[in-house]
Amino acid sequence: MKSGLIAALVAALPTFAFAAPTSYPLTIENCGRSVTFENAPQKIVSIGQGMTEVLYSLGLADKVAGTAVWVGPVLSPYAGVDAKIKRLADNDPSFESVVSLEPDLVAAEFEWHVGPMGSVGKREQFSDLGINTYVSPADCVAKTNVDGGDGVRNELFKMDLIYREITELSKIFDVEDKGAALIADLKQREAAAVASIKGVELKNLPIVFWYSSKETKGDAFIAGKNSAPAYILETIGARNVVTTEEEWPLVGWETIAEANPSVIVVATMDRRRYAADDPAVKIKFLETDPVVRQLDAVRKKRFVMMDAQSMNPTIRTIEGIETLARGIQSFGLAN
Repeated sequence: MKSGLIAALVAALPTFAFAAPTSYPLTIENCGRSVTFENAPQKIVSIGQGMTEVLYSLGLADKVAGTAVWVGPVLSPYAGVDAKIKRLADNDPSFESVVSLEPDLVAAEFEWHVGPMGSVGKREQFSDLGINTYVSPADCVAKTNVDGGDGVRNELFKMDLIYREITELSKIFDVEDKGAALIADLKQREAAAVASIKGVELKNLPIVFWYSSKETKGDAFIAGKNSAPAYILETIGARNVVTTEEEWPLVGWETIAEANPSVIVVATMDRRRYAADDPAVKIKFLETDPVVRQLDAVRKKRFVMMDAQSMNPTIRTIEGIETLARGIQSFGLAN
């Protein structure tokens, strides 16, 4: 009888399908290029905080020789390992500094760093030296990057592009089980965030995402209609006040005032490239400008402080959904 009970319990346990080992050589179609890996890369230079955090999340920190382009602190579970890895630059590294580490893979978050007009280098420059390159699909699928800026996104960004990145990187490095587990966790968190405000009618709630501004009182970098913040808004059922396909168009505050957003999502970051990078500067402007301080969001102090990386197409976009959902609840807008 006991053996029968044990057999029944074993049969009730969940079964897991483990991925087969990667078969090399492996060819990946990546942002218009075929990239072939003879084996798993052993030394990576990661350009872009979002890319670096994906690599860390896949357990690949020991293969990362150097990083660059940081907006804020690394995800807290990886603070220890990140502190031991060479940071080439907080912003764009030089081509020479990247190749000096002799990587066999340069992984980039954005095409403006590694791409046709790459500020760090073109993909051909790296391949001529025998260095493979990989660029996040989130920055090239249904997106045009022709001017070195934030580009134009022709379709709404979806987390499927980040899941594709995770899947491809986990295949390249033969850690597919870790990739599948990471994707499952992100999907579960997204579902939980959406469930926290389930049944709430938010489709007419106008919300604006303010990343930064070159000049504090000048035009603001506001999330476009197909950006990662637009995905956050669609996921929770709210409305973006911007209708342009540019990823982060510069928008005048008079235009924003006409839309009169109910909530302003303010990017927080350690970066200090532009005048309004500092979130305290943003809040001071919102509360003192004679026009902007009349907005509903400002009068009612409906500010959601959100890590800037959550506004980029990264694994932190899920954190952005969680953050905005909590903000909407705290303002009583979910009632």
